Amino acid sequence: MAPQTIQSTELLSPVWTHLTHVQPVKGQGIYLYDDQGNQYTDFTSGIGVINTGHCHPKVVEAIKQQAEQLLFGQMNCVIPPATVRLAALLNEVTPPHIDRFFFANSGAEATEGCVKLAKAATGRQNVIVFQGSFHGRTHLAMAMTTSKTVYRHKYQPLPGGIFVAPFPYTYYYGWDEETTIDFCIKQLDLVLQGQTAPDETAAIIIEPILGEGGYVPAPARFLQHLRKICDEHGILLIIDEVQSGFGRTGNFFCYQHSGIEPDILVMAKGLGSGLPISAIGASKELMEKWTPGTHGGTYGGGSAIASAAACATIETIREEALVGNAADRGRQLMEGLRQLQSQYPVIGDVRGKGLMVATEFTTSDGKPDAETAAEVLKACLDARLLLLLCGTYKNVLRWIPPLVVEELQIKEALSVFEKTLDKI
Repeated sequence: MAPQTIQSTELLSPVWTHLTHVQPVKGQGIYLYDDQGNQYTDFTSGIGVINTGHCHPKVVEAIKQQAEQLLFGQMNCVIPPATVRLAALLNEVTPPHIDRFFFANSGAEATEGCVKLAKAATGRQNVIVFQGSFHGRTHLAMAMTTSKTVYRHKYQPLPGGIFVAPFPYTYYYGWDEETTIDFCIKQLDLVLQGQTAPDETAAIIIEPILGEGGYVPAPARFLQHLRKICDEHGILLIIDEVQSGFGRTGNFFCYQHSGIEPDILVMAKGLGSGLPISAIGASKELMEKWTPGTHGGTYGGGSAIASAAACATIETIREEALVGNAADRGRQLMEGLRQLQSQYPVIGDVRGKGLMVATEFTTSDGKPDAETAAEVLKACLDARLLLLLCGTYKNVLRWIPPLVVEELQIKEALSVFEKTLDKI
């Protein structure tokens, strides 16, 4: 690999935080490489984006072929065939009633769009979100985000009509799961009785696994209760699969673990294997209540290259059985981490589904231990294993390897992690 000159980063806005200052010049599978040939094991997947691994040959070839034919076709002017094909592929992997798709560029855009769709379809004004949520950084999405104050800091006032209910975060509450679910169900009813009446509530939106809030899976019974409440009151259930979708949790979508189906499905991240694209899926009936021209965007659905990459992504996930691999390797990862938990009491909890896994660090008296989490993260980075922090208290390490990860690669990462714990 020919060395390349590292460029100064001083011209970049300081508003970005940086896990590292590595400037990768190549990516392959689960690895990134700098211009000196140093190899980094990427268990961040670009925050859940590179589900098919870096530069998967099928995705790269699809991009190349599309780039030679058509780069862009603005959706209001023409209709790119690659986008039509993408809608057909999504129709195959989503529930039968979800048969209409709107495309945008990012998860935040899709979140904004899904709320507009819900309001248009129901004629109602309000939305219920959950404590620990992350739905994006645009103004409405910020109002819907409660995982950390930093995402909202000094941007108040934010849009109204957003109401927050407790998320069943069993480890945080210190109860058993059933008690936690019962409490959160009771509190949700209180929100509907005391803050936003059902007949003014357009939607309930939830991440089936909290992302920035700490990689906390929502119990199946809680999601089933949300489905029941929404059906009873004509409220739309929106499932935000921006981070948990496209095989990440050992099912194609995470909501499938709970045996429910959403009214509106929000997708992004893993859809494009690194190209910016997001999608909203809903029924024909709902989409037809969205008045033409009341929503749109210059680039949404118009990037033929992003659509081609997304088509190749879906095909690769299915053809290479990456959903099953995520389930298998996820079990291996969870078992390995729980074994380490038994040896290192500073690991208070290990949780997750598939390859969306968290290790939460706590002190001897059960309080969040952000300091140790940061030390372990740094030691892993020094060993060229890239992990990320999350959680309201920044005390949770998240494991998000690409879905192409192999058994030996999981073992190697666990070995690095164990060595870092020995140093703390």
